[in-house]
Amino acid sequence: MTGFGNDVWWLIVAKAVAVFVYLLLTVLFAIVIERKVLGHMQMRPGPNRVGPKGWLQSLADGIKLALKEGIIPTDVDKVIYTLAPCITVVPAITAFAVIPFGPEVSVFGHRTALQLTDLPIAVLFILAMSSIGVYGIILAGWSSGSTYPLLGGIRSTAQVISYEVAMGLAFAAVFLYAGTMSTSGIVAAQDRMWFAFLLLPSFFVYVTAVVGETNRAPFDLPEAEGELVGGFHTEYSSLKFAMFFLGEYINMTTVSALAVTLFMGGWHAPWPFNMIDGANTGWWPVLWFTAKVWGFLFLYIWLRATLPRLRYDQFMALGWKILIPQALLWVLVAAAIRSLRNDGFAHWELTLVVISAVTAAGLLGFLHHRFATARGYPTASPPAPGTTAGAYPIPPLPAHDAAGRQASKEEIHG
Repeated sequence: MTGFGNDVWWLIVAKAVAVFVYLLLTVLFAIVIERKVLGHMQMRPGPNRVGPKGWLQSLADGIKLALKEGIIPTDVDKVIYTLAPCITVVPAITAFAVIPFGPEVSVFGHRTALQLTDLPIAVLFILAMSSIGVYGIILAGWSSGSTYPLLGGIRSTAQVISYEVAMGLAFAAVFLYAGTMSTSGIVAAQDRMWFAFLLLPSFFVYVTAVVGETNRAPFDLPEAEGELVGGFHTEYSSLKFAMFFLGEYINMTTVSALAVTLFMGGWHAPWPFNMIDGANTGWWPVLWFTAKVWGFLFLYIWLRATLPRLRYDQFMALGWKILIPQALLWVLVAAAIRSLRNDGFAHWELTLVVISAVTAAGLLGFLHHRFATARGYPTASPPAPGTTAGAYPIPPLPAHDAAGRQASKEEIHG
């Protein structure tokens, strides 16, 4: 913490611009990579027309949206309708100010950390920024003057209340073992072992919660096109719609970077690269950090390609009945082992890893049983065609109907 706040003004400006450019480039590549990966997973061609093999498609889409006419419906609250996209984008960019990209480096003779700034409560600052960003979605739905956007905004409100509780409980275990809420301090605490191994249940809860927090499939209920047309951004077009798109992908990048910081060692090199001398010095950590962030972004894409959207009652039940109780129970277990460590228990690390793995396996097994596709299907054979099931008649199936017509023909001609 003592190394921050001493940089010359031009270095602070340069780091702020570098963070902004990093986020914009990540969004441009993330959109086109997502479309290409989804196309590959679904056995269809992705973008392949604009630029070399379609790699300029995101840039073309952004230019197109910026140049299109902005249509504002007559019944909107114009001030809030205009501010809502900005409220979504600005906090997402601001939250990245406390994310560490690497250790101290030399820039034109000045020693500076590869991080814009840090705070004693940096993680809570990121949590606050993500909460403010959701207000953009809520206000966009309310100010649009239409039913479907309003329903999308209400859904987003419920998601934030539900899943930020679980996310905060996942943070609590990290704070216990890092001894700080500073992002640079949490990264330094993972020099030997990543918290993803020590606190695996917290890691699973966090990953699940942030997918719901960022409104991504299978938790994209505020913009469910099959139910709400487009959800909270139905009445938006042109550059305002593009800002919602930008805010969504910057939020994805921010929560992915936070996952890397809290659970995956931050900018520390993964095995086996950490065995190389100098792997965690200089500018190399920026490469390790970026690779880990893209690993989480790929997880977002993979989930979108494979999982169907949950029903709203299933989504709320997952948050309130499963994630929050499990996260609360795990915090108690982690706190008990931390107390044993303070009392001089020598094998606390092995004990924590074993209990963490067993708890995470139990959680995954329970979720599989809870949401398995075969769960709830009847085991008895269905009633015969033409009979009734309760008060509703069941029409004959086509095969039986064809057999019945054939039998009738034989009787007539016989």
